[in-house]
Amino acid sequence: MLNDKLKSYLHFHLIVFIWGFTAVLGALISLDAVPLVWYRMLLASGFILIWIKWKKKDLKVTPRQLMVLIIAGLVIALHWLTFFGAIKVSNVSITLALLSTGAFFTSILEPIFYKRKFVGYEIIFGLIVILGLYIIFKVETEYFLGIVLALISAFMGAVFTMINGKLIKYNAPSVISFYELTTGAVAIGVYLLIMTWISEGTAGFGPGFFKLSSQDWMYLLILASICTAYAFIASVAVMKHLSPYTIMLTINLEPVYGIILAFLIFGNKEQMNPQFYYGAAIILTTVILNGYLKTKRKINKFS
Repeated sequence: MLNDKLKSYLHFHLIVFIWGFTAVLGALISLDAVPLVWYRMLLASGFILIWIKWKKKDLKVTPRQLMVLIIAGLVIALHWLTFFGAIKVSNVSITLALLSTGAFFTSILEPIFYKRKFVGYEIIFGLIVILGLYIIFKVETEYFLGIVLALISAFMGAVFTMINGKLIKYNAPSVISFYELTTGAVAIGVYLLIMTWISEGTAGFGPGFFKLSSQDWMYLLILASICTAYAFIASVAVMKHLSPYTIMLTINLEPVYGIILAFLIFGNKEQMNPQFYYGAAIILTTVILNGYLKTKRKINKFS
């Protein structure tokens, strides 16, 4: 029989694999980024609400916490809008490779959010990440917009992580996720309503907005249920049995899984210049080393 730690480790790998598949689903769904993210956030918030009611969790939050949750919801909406936007104007490989810079942005934001000093090696790693980005920018100029959108998405993801790091001390993860996803869905919904009014019904919630193909509905339901609601709740559960280093190392496999899946599904469309993979490898290796050293410092601090 497998012990809890090994079961959690294998389960977490499955979750990270699912996260990597999210980008592939984004490419398979024919919708533009805005309606895609609206459907994802609306459906996922519904699934999580069902979970909350089933588990009989309390949805009450303080006015101050609600304000922070609303801000976090807007940030995660921007994160996903730029993430799927990057996929639509470039491809999965570009987007996932650049998304791994989120750890670099986190290392910059962490001292600001948690009021600690910058660590010397993090500045050096930051310069190395910039080198990796330079190599990618240099050889993949046709995907310039996709690269910029993916970098914005990575930054927004880092900001979102910092905010949630504070929220998790006071609220259940499912409750936090419900408010954030609902906020994002409402915000995008308001934008779509305004666009509908301005365009007199030709854009926003215009003709055909709700007339999706059966294939798009299937992919959206998988994206909202398995890749969002389930993966989020399950990831919190398995983290109780895993070390921070194991979590960090496993999460960094997300772009690897995603790029491999994209290549298998989309073939030559995902084949990049060899120098792109050099740049991506530099970024990913730096992120892993940064996580390893950060975890080691924390262990030494409390040993």
